Amino acid sequence: MRGITDLLARVFDVAMIVLGAIVASQIRFDDISQRSFYPAFVAFAAALALALFPMFGVYESWRGRSKAALTGRVALSWLIVQVCALALMFSLHRIDFVSRLWLVYWTGMAGAAMIAGRLAMYRVLARVRNAGLNLQQVAVVGCGEHCDAIVRKIDTVPAAGFRATAAYNVQEGATMNTRVPVFEEHEAFASYVRKQKIDEVWLALPMTEEAKLLKLVDEFRNDLINIRFMPDVRTLALFEGSVMDLLGVPTINLATSPLPPKAVMQKDIFDRLFAAGALLAVSPILLACAIAVKLSSSGPVFFKQNRKGADGRVFSIFKFRTMRLHAQKAGVLEQAKRGDPRITRVGGFLRRTSLDELPQFINVLRGEMSVVGPRPHALEHDDLYQKVVSGYIHRYRIKPGITGWAQVNGFRGETDRIEKMEGRVAHDLYYLGNWSFGLDVKIIFATIFKGLRHTNAY
Repeated sequence: MRGITDLLARVFDVAMIVLGAIVASQIRFDDISQRSFYPAFVAFAAALALALFPMFGVYESWRGRSKAALTGRVALSWLIVQVCALALMFSLHRIDFVSRLWLVYWTGMAGAAMIAGRLAMYRVLARVRNAGLNLQQVAVVGCGEHCDAIVRKIDTVPAAGFRATAAYNVQEGATMNTRVPVFEEHEAFASYVRKQKIDEVWLALPMTEEAKLLKLVDEFRNDLINIRFMPDVRTLALFEGSVMDLLGVPTINLATSPLPPKAVMQKDIFDRLFAAGALLAVSPILLACAIAVKLSSSGPVFFKQNRKGADGRVFSIFKFRTMRLHAQKAGVLEQAKRGDPRITRVGGFLRRTSLDELPQFINVLRGEMSVVGPRPHALEHDDLYQKVVSGYIHRYRIKPGITGWAQVNGFRGETDRIEKMEGRVAHDLYYLGNWSFGLDVKIIFATIFKGLRHTNAY
């Protein structure tokens, strides 16, 4: 059944890509004789979508998972496909034959259609599941409040596609306030699971119950049952990291990169493709800014400064120069202030509109930065703030970004008070703990629509 669903999803995506191209052509060209949806371009994009979408988990089962995250994943994957298609057309010297307005219409309509189709499907599935159909039967193993809470959670969101049918209380003397039958003996519980053909067993056990956990996993090892571990770690605040497989051993990360290796790879692929597409798209703006900077005052076009990247590696960040050349004391960094006489008129405009940041797409292309991530600070600020702001150093667990969660929430510009830096770091740590492709897309759109100009940028 799952294979058929995947096949239908792939067919649907290809159909929406082709249909979106045709409809975009109808809208773009008034003259029938001019209408074209560039079959080679569309065919390549469709083939690339079939190849890349599985890499980004678009065709995975999203039962019980966030539909907002799915929306972001589809949108991001489709944008990557389009950037790759544009890069191919550019390398073949065919980009001038493609209508840019048609491309925008096509990208928007095809992406919206793929997302809308999935949301509509999940809305239908939600109605079906609310009616008691298409549900995964779940047996919950645990003790006390944590187990009860999971059963209640299943009951409150039937649209997620799960139904709690039994519970196994592993702690003698503990009471469980739940509507489902509660088993006290291991053999009786295992027999019930097999006779009732339960689909999933959720182990809501404390991390101290290792022996019982291993016994249950061994019991159902040879059954076609999904076994999920939902540990009660509320009293173990130390364990806030993710779980990974290291040398074949399950390992809890306590102080490492919050992103698993697969996510880091996907983010890096997106960053390079997005940067290449962005540099190509804004090349006329880059040229105009470079000329304006050169004419505004003597000195180089680019301003370069050492910053820390992932894992503390130092790199040179690129910006358009916005200040006149001036002497600076060694080891002392004076931030730009409102009305700073060092800033040229052109530089002030570039700062207010964030156009001075555009050369950083070169850093992204070189693998030194990400499109989205914590903003890198001057080395002098790193030395100062990592001593006084809790969690500051964890900002460098991933690559720094051109934009970030802190920037779109107003924390940009001068950090003349420690409270401003604490607010920025708090938002950066939130981003690290809640990263998803959907959040990256949200930040990119927020940057475009409200983050380019800001009263704190001067």
